[in-house]
Amino acid sequence: MRAGISTVAGMLALAAAGCSGGGFSFGDLSPAGLSGPQPAPVDMNGRWLLSAIGTPACGMTFAGTRSEGTIAPEGGCPGNFFTSRRWSFEQNALVIRDHNGEILGRLAFAASRYEGNATSGQQIALSR
Repeated sequence: MRAGISTVAGMLALAAAGCSGGGFSFGDLSPAGLSGPQPAPVDMNGRWLLSAIGTPACGMTFAGTRSEGTIAPEGGCPGNFFTSRRWSFEQNALVIRDHNGEILGRLAFAASRYEGNATSGQQIALSR
């Protein structure tokens, strides 16, 4: 019983600190406030083909968890996608990043493939 009272007292102290404008607030824990990797709609592990209008497709090998991982491009990729190194699934989009962590493109899952745009505006697609 004593442990329960001290736990409640601690929670009230944290809540009061949040109300005073500094420190922790329970609003920080809301799902809407969370950003970061979420599970992708399909397993990304394995070889995918990245294509853009007017360019040949290039192979990319994805590895990792259901929400983030690494990319090994095979070469001949459109735009700067030859520098692809990391991927994550964030806010319902596959985000591809280069070796510096800069975003190269965002793609949404549609009918067993990903479609979207490179940061340059070029339309791209990723399929098996």
